Amino acid sequence: MTVGVKFESVTKILGQSRAVDDLTLAIGAGELFFLLGPSGCGKTTALRTVAGFYTPDEGRILFNGQDQSRVPPHKRNTGMVFQNYALWPHMDVQNNVAYGLKMRRVSRAEKDKRVRHALEIVHMHGYAERMPNQLSGGQQQRVALARALVIEPDVVLLDEPLSNLDAKLRIEMRTQIKEIHRKIGRTMIYVTHDQAEALSMADRIAVMRRGRLVQVGTPQELYTLPESAFVAQFIGGTNLLCGTLEEAGDLLTVKTSAGIVRAKNGVRGIAPGEPVFCSVRPESLRLKLAAESSGVSPSDRTNELHAEVQSIMYLGDNEQYSLRLADNVTMHAVEYNSTTRKAQVGDQVALQFDAQAVVVLPQEELGD
Repeated sequence: MTVGVKFESVTKILGQSRAVDDLTLAIGAGELFFLLGPSGCGKTTALRTVAGFYTPDEGRILFNGQDQSRVPPHKRNTGMVFQNYALWPHMDVQNNVAYGLKMRRVSRAEKDKRVRHALEIVHMHGYAERMPNQLSGGQQQRVALARALVIEPDVVLLDEPLSNLDAKLRIEMRTQIKEIHRKIGRTMIYVTHDQAEALSMADRIAVMRRGRLVQVGTPQELYTLPESAFVAQFIGGTNLLCGTLEEAGDLLTVKTSAGIVRAKNGVRGIAPGEPVFCSVRPESLRLKLAAESSGVSPSDRTNELHAEVQSIMYLGDNEQYSLRLADNVTMHAVEYNSTTRKAQVGDQVALQFDAQAVVVLPQEELGD
């Protein structure tokens, strides 16, 4: 059975802090759903309230509409995958995986069948008799996942499960976890601070900050249409230009210290005269040497700002430019698959970008 999970105005106080603050959120049955945010934002605390390790101080946790807030962890039928794997060092792989079934007094034949199937799902059936210290980090993580799956949980909970792995292995495990989710079709709630992990794997993402929910959406929605400067900056990185909204309508006009910026997208409710941020992704910027741009008539320039190249970082498939605009404003641009460098350090360049690539957002305090 697939289970939907709902937070209804959930608050959890730890010490003097509201670790989770009035969280209302619906997670659909069968979703691979991510809780994303910086360290200390409350995402792990929220996950632990689903598991039953924490009881909400206010609000309720619902599974398919049934209140689970006071139900003990062992009666919720959730499977947990911990950041540090938490394997028993004195048990081999098959006994680690079977532990939850042993606690549930499952018959020997059924236990053997389910352990074998769980190990096959995570591609570890050939390692059943190995001890944890004979396995790599990625293999231990797969065993921990098999142990969570073998009890046939209604909800699988993953607390930063890939954070201890090296970069190459993390990418491989992302693909494997997505494939496992597709096979089993169960609800998975996955906690991470890694934006690339969330963007590449999630059906939907909830971004959290200081215990509160900031925005929920698909990876594409959060990346292309953030509703706050915090989300724009946290999801993938962006350039934020300070300015004042001068005109609102189908095309927004913002006056910045670097020049006029026009935008197609913006948060509703911002009035002319209010301070705003213009969010422009680095890959949306096009670089041209100032001399090449000088012959183009102003009517042909959607948005054009002038800058000096401060530094260039070559990363193989792309080059990253740091650029200084008027009033020492800094912007970053990315050029992909460029065979020839367009500019050198110290060059004067024109930055061009489409109005569709700009999102106008209310100004706010940034940082965690």
